[in-house]
Amino acid sequence: MTSRLRELIQQLGEAIHESVIESEQIAGVVQDIRKYGFDVLLMLEATIGLNEATEKGAADANGAGEGEVGTFTPNDLHFLRSLRIAVEGEPDEDATDVK
Repeated sequence: MTSRLRELIQQLGEAIHESVIESEQIAGVVQDIRKYGFDVLLMLEATIGLNEATEKGAADANGAGEGEVGTFTPNDLHFLRSLRIAVEGEPDEDATDVK
């Protein structure tokens, strides 16, 4: 994943965040819920999937078929986690073992 692509994905995450916090409709519903005596904590999960648009073979070369995700480098995983994006099959680095 190139640094420019990482930057674009981060911009997409920021744009989604801005859209939600600036939504008058969401703000209105939150206010209505507060009128009923409740505090509101809104947490959204976004999944961003990328597929190579120019060559189908590129996905196959990375071991990913349709609907599958290719392998991520440790830097890729760190970047995705910084955006609070979980990757299926990867352990949560914030999880602690309790015995």
